Amino acid sequence: MSDTIGIIAGSGQFPYLVAQGARESGLRVVICGFEGNTEPDLAKEAEAFIMLHLGQLGALIDFFKKQGASRLCMAGAIAKPRALDIKPDFRAAKLLFRLAGNRGDDAILRAVAKEIQSEGIAVMRPEELVPELASPTGLISKRKPDAELWSDIRHGWHIAKQVGGLDIGQCVVVRGGIVMAVEAIEGTDAAIVRGAQLGGGGCTVVKVVKPGQDKRLDLPSIGMRTMELLCAHKCACLAYDATGTLFFDRKAALAFADEHNICVVALPADAEAFLA
Repeated sequence: MSDTIGIIAGSGQFPYLVAQGARESGLRVVICGFEGNTEPDLAKEAEAFIMLHLGQLGALIDFFKKQGASRLCMAGAIAKPRALDIKPDFRAAKLLFRLAGNRGDDAILRAVAKEIQSEGIAVMRPEELVPELASPTGLISKRKPDAELWSDIRHGWHIAKQVGGLDIGQCVVVRGGIVMAVEAIEGTDAAIVRGAQLGGGGCTVVKVVKPGQDKRLDLPSIGMRTMELLCAHKCACLAYDATGTLFFDRKAALAFADEHNICVVALPADAEAFLA
């Protein structure tokens, strides 16, 4: 076999982009998807494809080993409420037992990655195959923050980092120094909708990478869908952690933000100094 890369695929365009990037790099692509999350059409992007139920960890590892995958990456979203309904196989059950009471996203994904690596398969960052998803930093929209928006960005940044450190979520919605919504299991889009409904027009959305997060796993992402949601709910600003956030359809999304007067701030690694 030629050098083979595996993709653990969720929903959305991300797994398609990773598969296409891998093939353009001359790699053989094999994909594992999940019922209720992964689009069956993704099979067309792979030399070999399997659809499993969440919790079939043993079957997932056996598939990638049989296909000769030396590396793999995770790409695409998994609907978290559905993840509560998983029926773990023996290998997954042992993993969950070892986690005891800590079953946040990051803890579970780290444990899964460790289990995969114990079989000699390296886990890599998916943006290595699609580097165009990496974000620029700074004030990247035409609209710049005024004093009130800067204040909400600072407040939201500190709150989001604390929430992320507890492995709860990656996003908060703020208006006038008051936190309107904190992302939990429902995901970023639902948190934005809830926060904007409570705060009215002019909210600031802040999205971060969790402190200490393994950047191979479950990175935050934004794109056209994010901008359309902000516009529909009259949000004023999106500030995000550019050190690890994936930005899909960036050119079109920023053009849309400018058209609808949405402020976009890509916070750099030295965000504390940037926001001072």
